[in-house]
Amino acid sequence: MIPTLMRVAGISLRRDRVAQTLTFILPITFFTIFASVFGSQGMRGASRVDVAVVDEDRSEYSRRLVETLRQDGGLDVRTTVGGRGADQATPLDRVKAEVLVRGGDRSAAIVIPKGARPSFGAPTGAPPIDVLADPSNPVASQIVAGLLQKAAMTAAPELTFRSDIDQFEKYAGPLTPQQRTAVDTWEQELQRRSASPQVKTSTTDPGGAISVHVIDVLGKRRDNPLIAFYAAGIAIMFLLFTCSGAAGTLLDEVDSGTLDRVLTSRAGMTGLLAAKWSYMTLLGVLQITVMFTYGALVFRLPFLRHLGGFAVMTLVSAAAVAGFGLLLATACRTRAQLSGLSTIVILTISALGGSMFPRFLMSPAMQKMGLVTFNTWALDGYLKVFWRDARIVELWPQVLVLAAFTTVFLVTARWLARRWEAA
Repeated sequence: MIPTLMRVAGISLRRDRVAQTLTFILPITFFTIFASVFGSQGMRGASRVDVAVVDEDRSEYSRRLVETLRQDGGLDVRTTVGGRGADQATPLDRVKAEVLVRGGDRSAAIVIPKGARPSFGAPTGAPPIDVLADPSNPVASQIVAGLLQKAAMTAAPELTFRSDIDQFEKYAGPLTPQQRTAVDTWEQELQRRSASPQVKTSTTDPGGAISVHVIDVLGKRRDNPLIAFYAAGIAIMFLLFTCSGAAGTLLDEVDSGTLDRVLTSRAGMTGLLAAKWSYMTLLGVLQITVMFTYGALVFRLPFLRHLGGFAVMTLVSAAAVAGFGLLLATACRTRAQLSGLSTIVILTISALGGSMFPRFLMSPAMQKMGLVTFNTWALDGYLKVFWRDARIVELWPQVLVLAAFTTVFLVTARWLARRWEAA
């Protein structure tokens, strides 16, 4: 009897494609995503940090430092304003670089101050080099600071060498003529190597070459700066589950025969789908509002100060998720099938979209993949509102993309629902 029951269970699994996907495909998918994110840290496949570089010193040594940073494989360096016309070649200044970091266009910015030349090899003798950082990406500032130390040692080894000699003479007395000759010869060799593109110098201890000051340009007035990120990520993910479950009532109406009576009324299928979409949109708005209100009361999330941007993003996000829920429901034939499919799809796009871990930890390829998921755009919009203090007008890319997703979802759901009208 037991072998027979086991055989029946095996046959059921073989016939149920959703169960097969949950059992075999979904674990492999999540393993691939998490391994790609966390397994490649520090490896060749790790993503480069996009950084803006401002050269206020305008010396030969700062030029060499900037060029060394350009050649580093761990950095994507931008030194000009960009855009069109004259701005394309206009060097960045501190204000414009900070705007890039605040807007999320660059993960960090390096500002080499005027008079920074003595700081090479003598950290206490000159103003520090500033790294303007976004605290929502703490990894970027640490990588930039470390690579900056390495670049300083690589770009100007003769300055570090000269600083060490000066310190030696200060405490141990002047060099003898023979020692002075040897020092001058070696300093010239270091200059030749650093100036030659064919010869690269390196060091095993990049720390301490220069003085680096990391400055957080965002989140200065926030008691809990990352609450906005977690609130947005969790809100979007659970809204997906809520709307997919609410859309499942359409399948219940098919089973109970209620749908046939609705189709004979003036509302028809289009009216039924519009009513369900409107209800789920309002339900989503309420769910997100409750969650952010809780965050404001318990974790001091600046909710009221960003009420306008929150209202816009919540409305378009809830509308897109409601349309997605209808799309899932019309694509399935049973409640069980909807439950399994929605779990697979929601967990996958939540991982790619940034609800489970920040997207800056992902490789460039995975970040581009995340752009095809609508929850990525919703999450980016909330972060622009609560973290970057964006104005409503600055939310137009996220609003436009989410509106396009909503239209596609609703049109596709209406097309899939034709099978019930034909029946």
